[in-house]
Amino acid sequence: MKVTEIEETFKRISAHKGVIGIVVVNHEGIPIRSTLDNSVTIQYAGLFHQLTQKARSTVRDIDPQNDLTFLRIRSKKHEIMVAPEKDYLMIVIQSPKVL
Repeated sequence: MKVTEIEETFKRISAHKGVIGIVVVNHEGIPIRSTLDNSVTIQYAGLFHQLTQKARSTVRDIDPQNDLTFLRIRSKKHEIMVAPEKDYLMIVIQSPKVL
């Protein structure tokens, strides 16, 4: 993906109503891009990297021919969507009240 495409994707996602932040994490769980402050970015990156690995493992345990393509979690405060790709995770945090 080119840098301009990444910028456009960030702008497009950020423009959606209720989006609080976006974090992109590499395959090692290290944040490589974020719209959040550093401490929150590190917290989301570490926790959702672990959760995504466990969810992927669970899906493969159920069906070895299958793989995790998207993870969505909703709580009272936030809705967190994770799109796992080969080399990175994209985490989008938004307010569930706007939905």
